Amino acid sequence: MKISVLGAGGWGTALAILLNSNGHNVTLWEFNPDYTRTLITHRENFYYLPNIKIPKEIEITNDLLYAAEGKEMLVISTPTQYIRSSLTPLKNVDLKNSIITSVSKGIEIDTLKLVNEIIAEVLINSDKDKISCLSGPSHAEEVAKKVPTVVVCANRNLETAKIIQKVFSNETFRVYTSSDVTGVELGGALKNVIAIASGIADGAGFGDNTKAAIMTRGINEIMNLGVKLGARKETFFGLSGIGDLIVTCSSKHSRNRFVGEQIGKGKKLKSILEEMKMVAEGVSTAKSVYQLSKKINIEVPICLEVYKILFEDKDPLEATNDLMIRTLKEE
Repeated sequence: MKISVLGAGGWGTALAILLNSNGHNVTLWEFNPDYTRTLITHRENFYYLPNIKIPKEIEITNDLLYAAEGKEMLVISTPTQYIRSSLTPLKNVDLKNSIITSVSKGIEIDTLKLVNEIIAEVLINSDKDKISCLSGPSHAEEVAKKVPTVVVCANRNLETAKIIQKVFSNETFRVYTSSDVTGVELGGALKNVIAIASGIADGAGFGDNTKAAIMTRGINEIMNLGVKLGARKETFFGLSGIGDLIVTCSSKHSRNRFVGEQIGKGKKLKSILEEMKMVAEGVSTAKSVYQLSKKINIEVPICLEVYKILFEDKDPLEATNDLMIRTLKEE
């Protein structure tokens, strides 16, 4: 299959390598022309996936139209807040025969739309029934090293999801299918906010009890919000829910947990982000979920406190105390 991966971050690069190893004809698009030349020359993504060689069979380009036209599948791996602007040049391209698979995890701040909704809105010449998402506990660093990984692909049409399942699956990368696009996308997006909370607890020196509480009550917040938006409750007990939450709250590879940890140690968000090369999607998602919770009138206390810590400079210890002394209730 002819496949283009749009976005040469760590995840996009890892998936391009995976798809190439599965025998597909892969093109990797990088938006920065200078870095495109670096990738072509050195066949290594020094910034986002160091020490992993990019096979010579993968074509690397800065030409978005060239990357998109005539492909049987497009894999969208740009950060959520840049998807609209990065895909706009493709709005007049005929993509009706292309399966579009998003691997980005977030909610657009200005519109509160999920990634599949952004893609459908921008790519007006695509088949909306072929817009899918791939999510689950899957750090790029481990996938690139062929560490056994299991994820889920969602499309409202399970037949399309099964095509994507076969395209990505191999002996180290197993894909399940789901028809709950909303649930899979929300699980992938919201767990990043809970991961920031988990990192804050680590940085502040709290223990395993605290992290377990954050993860358990965090999945409850994610599930309640998701169900109100039309997702299925059981989705959040699967790979894109509790599975992704566990790995993102616990792993040394997690950018969102790292941001929280630094805040827990007393650093300010601005300086943390300035020092990072990669994007921590949970920072912008915290703002989105704050706005979304007000719009649909639902309580998300952990996400709310993360928002206040990130954007209102609330002290993490005060935020923790406010969570602990909330009105007592039945689980």
